[in-house]
Amino acid sequence: MSVVRLRNAVALAGRFPALAGLDLDVAPGEAVLLQGPNGAGKTTLLRVCAGLVPLHSGDAKVLDYDLTRSADRRAVRRVVGLIGHASFLYDELTAWENTRFWARAAGVDDDSALNALVRMGIEGRLRDLAVGSMSAGQKRRVSIAAVVARRPQLWLLDEPHAGLDQDGRDTVDQLVRDATAGGATVMVASHELERARAMAPRSITIAGGMVVADTGAERVQEPGAERVQAPGVASVG
Repeated sequence: MSVVRLRNAVALAGRFPALAGLDLDVAPGEAVLLQGPNGAGKTTLLRVCAGLVPLHSGDAKVLDYDLTRSADRRAVRRVVGLIGHASFLYDELTAWENTRFWARAAGVDDDSALNALVRMGIEGRLRDLAVGSMSAGQKRRVSIAAVVARRPQLWLLDEPHAGLDQDGRDTVDQLVRDATAGGATVMVASHELERARAMAPRSITIAGGMVVADTGAERVQEPGAERVQAPGVASVG
């Protein structure tokens, strides 16, 4: 069974195909690094998996939700967590109010929101500070806490270390390790390859909106198919 399964997936950025017939399988509990040059399609892939970008053609399933259906794209947002370039926070709300809002939206209790803030070092007066008055680094910590609080089954991380100090980066690394140890699946796009490879043993290279290399883990096979070790370079398309 795949947590993420894409077949010949095409997604557009404007009129440009940001994904150009991409095939991908990610198994439960896997941590996968997405690497490639700027504009390769990594961010679009994560946003497709989060239900935020529709497919132009092809097929995609995430956690058994059919992402070719609008209703399923809306529903999948409750069970995935996206850390991206946008914070998805409300500036007029406090760190606590923001994190509690996103936890409740996922059907999770308030204790999870509080624990997530503590994990990210947002405590004391910072917890009750309006996000709009926070520094960029503090706001980044709150946005990560809002995802952690949701206890997502699938973590979608787009440059998750950006804007964080060393302590914050180390915390993110530990959160990812804890998530996979608990059975969650992680997909992380990063240019900090050495750090990301320590979290994600499988590495997928994307170029031109397609997978051009897949190393470090066994591929997910259809039921009844023989499992084979992924080669160093696997051409697709």
